[in-house]
Amino acid sequence: MPIPIAISELSSGEALAETMLSLNNNHAEELSWLERERLQDLVAQAFYACRIGDLDAFLIALDQDGQYDSPNFLWFRSGYARFVYVDRIVVAASARGMGCARRLYADLFDRAAEAGHDRIVCEVNQHPPNPASDAFHAALGFTEVGSASIHDGSKTVRYLSRRL
Repeated sequence: MPIPIAISELSSGEALAETMLSLNNNHAEELSWLERERLQDLVAQAFYACRIGDLDAFLIALDQDGQYDSPNFLWFRSGYARFVYVDRIVVAASARGMGCARRLYADLFDRAAEAGHDRIVCEVNQHPPNPASDAFHAALGFTEVGSASIHDGSKTVRYLSRRL
C-alpha cells in the first residue's frame, strides 16, 4: 500500500530524504538530478507524493497549478488546462518486478479521479532511450501526444498521456 510522503519527513537529518535523493540520483539520466531543496519543493507542492515501504519506490506528481520550471511540465501546461503530471517515479533495484510502480500508478489514478482529473501525463526519454519505461507506460494505456528536444538537444523525450 502506498504511503504518502510528508514534507516533514524531508527536513535536515531525516533518513527518508537522503534515501530518496540517493535512489533518485542513481537514476538521474532517466529522471534528473535532485538536490535536497528541490526535492523538498517538489514534495511541498505535489498533488501527490508517495512511497512503498521504507523506500522500495516513490512517485511525485504535480497538477496543472504546480509552480515548476521543468520544460516537460511547462509543455503539458501549455497544451492542457487540467492534468496530473508524473514528475518522477523510481523503483529500487531490490524491489523491481514486484509491482511497485503499478501500485503507485494505480493509487495515483484513483486519487486523481477522486479530485476530478481526467488525464495523467508524463514523459519518457527517447534519447537516451528508456525501453523499460516505454513498455511499462504502454502497458498502462499511455499514448504519445508529442515530443521535444530539451537541454540544448542532449535529451529527446516523448510526451505521454492516459485518460482516466
